[in-house]
Amino acid sequence: MSKRIALSLLLAVTILGSCNRKIIPTSTKSTPSRPVPEAVRATNLDFRFLSAKGKAQFEQQSGNLNIRIRKDSVIWISASLIGFEGFRAYITQDSVQVLDKLHREYYSGDYAYLSKRLNVPVTFHMLQALILGNYLAPVNDSTQLKVSTESAVQKVNYVQAGLLIQQLIEIGKGRVQQLAVRDSVTQNKVTVDYSDFQVLERNSSPFAHTATVKLQQGQTAPSTLTITYRGVDVDKERLQFPFSIPKGYARKK
Repeated sequence: MSKRIALSLLLAVTILGSCNRKIIPTSTKSTPSRPVPEAVRATNLDFRFLSAKGKAQFEQQSGNLNIRIRKDSVIWISASLIGFEGFRAYITQDSVQVLDKLHREYYSGDYAYLSKRLNVPVTFHMLQALILGNYLAPVNDSTQLKVSTESAVQKVNYVQAGLLIQQLIEIGKGRVQQLAVRDSVTQNKVTVDYSDFQVLERNSSPFAHTATVKLQQGQTAPSTLTITYRGVDVDKERLQFPFSIPKGYARKK
């Protein structure tokens, strides 16, 4: 079950990256997050290290989730049930390592793993933006943005490689309230609603302590993943990202 929760989080990102493989770069120099355009009123969370603990509810199942991030460098995810860790992932800009303790299997390689499992490509920055509730910038600088404001909410739309991407930004907080992405060809869709914003101890930018992810592939009924954080710290300490493969585990290809 913990593996399904963690992979559901990754599934949301793969839907974001479901456009043409020539458009989404999977290579891999360490690059910073793309800046927020001047016309967009979003303020991205800035930090060196972030740790977040909470619960994840996927359909009728729930488990504990532990996430650690070194900005633009490493994402570490651990999912567990009743104190037993079933899934761990160590993700960098050019590699993906996944440990499935329930089946005594592991994967170590590039982003082809996620693309193969879910049939669409994925990038590091998409996953990082989704977790943080940051503004998701277009891959290409030439992409035209459509920006409008209604009351206290700014709407930012753009189309990229057959994807319609819409972000709703609460101007007062400067934070993304909702991210919605739809693939016009496959009709795959992901909607992420961010709520329960709280100012962090060492950061003035509010962080959403609840994220509700609705996933829909084609015409199938949507699935819902709700993440509720009970503790989020930024730059409290230099974090460790432990990952090792136990003896006897089979490597997946």
